[in-house]
Amino acid sequence: MSGLIDRVRAALRVVRSTTPGPPEAGPGAGVPEMLGELGAGLLASSLATSDVQETLQQLAERYEQPALRVFVLPTLVMVEDPTSTPLQTAIFPAEQTPLRLDQSAAVERLVRRAFQERVTTADVVATMRRITSDPPRFGPVLSVVGYTLLTIGFGMVLNPTVTALPVYLVLGIVVGTIVLLGSRFATLSLILPVFTAFAVTLLISLLVRPLVHDDVLRLVAPSLVSFLPGLTMTIAAVELTSGQMIAGASRLVYGVARLALLAFGVYAGITVAGEPTVTGPSPEQLGGWAPWVGIVLVGVGYYLFSSAPPRSFIWILYALLVAYSAQLLGNLLTGPQLSGLIGAVIVVPAVYLVGHFRAAPSTGIMLTCAYWLLVPGAIGFIGLSEAASGSSGASSTILQTFGSLIAIAIGMVIGAGLSRDVAAVGRAWRNPQEHTTSPNGGL
Repeated sequence: MSGLIDRVRAALRVVRSTTPGPPEAGPGAGVPEMLGELGAGLLASSLATSDVQETLQQLAERYEQPALRVFVLPTLVMVEDPTSTPLQTAIFPAEQTPLRLDQSAAVERLVRRAFQERVTTADVVATMRRITSDPPRFGPVLSVVGYTLLTIGFGMVLNPTVTALPVYLVLGIVVGTIVLLGSRFATLSLILPVFTAFAVTLLISLLVRPLVHDDVLRLVAPSLVSFLPGLTMTIAAVELTSGQMIAGASRLVYGVARLALLAFGVYAGITVAGEPTVTGPSPEQLGGWAPWVGIVLVGVGYYLFSSAPPRSFIWILYALLVAYSAQLLGNLLTGPQLSGLIGAVIVVPAVYLVGHFRAAPSTGIMLTCAYWLLVPGAIGFIGLSEAASGSSGASSTILQTFGSLIAIAIGMVIGAGLSRDVAAVGRAWRNPQEHTTSPNGGL
C-alpha cells in the first residue's frame, strides 16, 4: 500500500513539473503604473504639465499601448484604459517637494532609457522609487554652504552696497540651517516660509537696518531664494499659454499664495520691530561687476545646495551666463519689461544646443538654473511686501511682475519651438528619405 502511495506522489510531481506556469511579464505589462511613477517624477522635476503629458503619451505608444489616455495636473497623474471593461482609471499623486538636480537628471536618463531600450515596467518603477529615496550627494554642512553662496550670489545680482555683503553671509547661514532642519519635519515645513520671513525681517529691522542703510526688502529677498515661487509662476504662465487652463490657473494661485505668505511674514516683522531710524548717508552700490561675480557664486551655490550631478558645474554656469547676458541684451533692445522674453528666446535654444554634447548634463538641469535668473520671483515678493506695508509704488511693481511672467512664458514657448524646428530640419537634412516617409514630418 505504501508503495502505491509513493508511485502516486511521484506521478503528481511529474505533472506539476511539466505544467506551464503563468506567463512572465513582458515589457508592456504594468504600463499604467510605470506612467504614473514617471509622471510624478517629471512633475517634481519642475516640468510643465503639457510636456509631461506629451512624454507619457509617447511612452505609452512605445510600449504598444497607444489606447491609454493620460491626464496630468500639477498634483496628480491619471491614466485611463478605455479598452478595459469596466473602464479603469488609475490615479497617482505627485509629491509637492521638488527633486534635487541630481534626481531630476536621473529621471530624465530613465525616461530616455525607457524610450531606447524598452526595459520592463517593473524595472522602471523600481528605479524611479530608488531615485526619489536616494540621499543627497553632499552632506548638511556643504548644503548650508551652498545656500549661503546662493544668498550672496543673488544679493550681488541686485548690485547691493558693500555693507550688505556681511548681512547676506549671516542670513545665508541662518536661513540655510532653517531650511535644512525644516525639511526633516513635515509639520514645521507648513509654516516655514512665514516663520523664516518673519524672523529674518525682525533681525534685519532691529539690528542691521540702522547700520547698513539699505532697503529692508533688498536685504531680505536673497536669503529667501528657496521659498520664492518664481519658477512655479513661470511654469504656470507657460501652461496658460499652452492651453492648460486648469493646471496653469491652479499653479498660479499657489504661487501667488506662497508670495502672500512670505509678504505677510515680512509685514509682521516690520510691524513688530517698527520703522527703523536711519542716520548717515547711504553708501554707494558695488558697481557693474557685482552681478557677474554673483552669477558665479549662484552657480557654485546651486551645485552644492541642490546636489547637482558630477561634472555639471561648467554647464550650469554656462546656462546662467547665457540667461543673464540675454536679459541684458533684451534690456537694451526692448527695455526691462520685455527683457525676459528676449532672454528666454535665446537661452532655451542655447541650452538645447549644448545638450547634444556627451559631457553635458540633462537640459532640464541647465534650464532650471537659467529660469532662476529669468523669473521675477523676487520682484513679485517685493511688490506684495510693499503693498502689505502700504507703499505707493506696490501696484506698479506687481503689474510689472505679472507682465514679466507672461513675457518669459512666451519667450520660452518661442525658444522651444525654434529648437524643435531646427532639430527637425537637421534630421531631414541627414536622412531625407526618413523625413518624407514620416507621418509627422520627422518631428
